[in-house]
Amino acid sequence: MQPPSDDAWSAWNPEQLAQRLSCVPCVWYVVGGWALDLWHGEQTRPHDDLEFAVLPEDIAVFRAALGELEFFTAHDGQLAHLALDASPAPHIGQMWGLDREAKCWRVDMMIERGTQMRWVCKRTEAIHAPRAEVVRRSADGIPYLAPEAVLLFKAKYRREKDEADFARALPKLEAGERRRLADWLAVVYPGHGWLESL
Repeated sequence: MQPPSDDAWSAWNPEQLAQRLSCVPCVWYVVGGWALDLWHGEQTRPHDDLEFAVLPEDIAVFRAALGELEFFTAHDGQLAHLALDASPAPHIGQMWGLDREAKCWRVDMMIERGTQMRWVCKRTEAIHAPRAEVVRRSADGIPYLAPEAVLLFKAKYRREKDEADFARALPKLEAGERRRLADWLAVVYPGHGWLESL
């Protein structure tokens, strides 16, 4: 089964995703640029995709809740269709949801390696925290990853949008958030350019 190109995105926004997942009792939360915008309380820039994270044991529940989508594993630049009754291999960290009728991608489902009570960074298991501290809720009740964790992921690439996201977030970060981000950067990316600003 041949998927559309990897730039054929017409992503939902977090509100549209939350509506579809309103009856799902499992852990999930928005990540990436949209998570920062939920923290800001407004959309600050355009977003090409919509990323949200789930625990591996709950994947089937989310696939059922998003039954209008077909899912493809995404790994090393390759997309591969995943049968409805199949589970992704342990090395797979994300799955794209395809709206076959509209011929576009709607969501990027990230697979987290933590537990119900503890968040674990996908970059290194040395970085972890109580889930209640790093998963927050917007005014509308949408769960999202805390800004210091989002920025830690963005620090790897430092694309133009990542630099803009960091610059926009920096004045708003509280002392504890700055400290935690600095500590985490020192572990994963020693000497990272953002450390001087923190």
